[in-house]
Amino acid sequence: MSAPVASTAPVTTPSSQWQRRLRVRNLTLIAIVGFALLSFVRVITGAQELTSAGTIQAALTSSIPIAMAGLGGLWSERAGIVNIGLEGMMILGTFGAGYFGYHYGSIAGILGAIVLGMIGGLLHGIATVYFGVDHIVSGVAINIIALGAAGFLAETYFTGLEGGGPTQSPPLPAPMTINVDFLDNPLASIEAKQWFFVSDFAGLLRVFVNDLPVLTILCLALFVLTFWVLWRTKFGLRLRSCGEEPAAAESLGVNVYNYKMIAVVISGGLSGLGGAFLAMVASSGFQVGQTGGRGYIGLAAMIFGNWRPGG
Repeated sequence: MSAPVASTAPVTTPSSQWQRRLRVRNLTLIAIVGFALLSFVRVITGAQELTSAGTIQAALTSSIPIAMAGLGGLWSERAGIVNIGLEGMMILGTFGAGYFGYHYGSIAGILGAIVLGMIGGLLHGIATVYFGVDHIVSGVAINIIALGAAGFLAETYFTGLEGGGPTQSPPLPAPMTINVDFLDNPLASIEAKQWFFVSDFAGLLRVFVNDLPVLTILCLALFVLTFWVLWRTKFGLRLRSCGEEPAAAESLGVNVYNYKMIAVVISGGLSGLGGAFLAMVASSGFQVGQTGGRGYIGLAAMIFGNWRPGG
């Protein structure tokens, strides 16, 4: 007869919490020092546009499509699926924004881009999760198919339209923007003073109060939402377990196939949203070859970011 073993409560140590706080503090310090260095270079060289609101806005506009592709890749890879097809899903998103945005308005264009991107993710998920196709082969196939399909559909539906053609859509309606005039005007005045750091910081703040597209806010908010879902919810824990230890997750009753499929479909939707941003904010319409490899760059950025939304 075995003697009962006294159970001990798990000991929680604050080390991980302190590490997170230290990491946030270090990143904040790096950002402040980096921005101060840019301000110093501006003052020394006289290149006043270096930290202007227009320059920062242009940098943000250029980086968001890549960031959305990287965020999509994060969802997929955390579930154990390598998604080389981000480029193709973004291509589908650009066409969806062009077609639905032209016919039904900007909101429909955004939704159409997300849906077409999710369809690309669904195809990749079916091939890899249920049929066991090599992830790289499936992703490359998605990219090739999406490029050909977008070109064919553009020639079919945009030829003959005013401002459109076989390789581009007509001009699209711009998404809604936000203006906060009572903040923009004082910040513009401070920025014009060209003070060290203060004027540069005012230029940074102006980006968020002067003609800020709502789609930009949505894309930035998705980073916070992704972190919360994947690292603060049971759903996120189960999804990550499917990528890290699928056998253990399955032994605990988690439907690994379903979680992988959900992750890949979300991955496609996020990449498609990046395509919508590219077609509707970064430019005025859809064009064949518009993505320019941003899906691949986003995948590389996700890897360099250590598979986390904040890097």
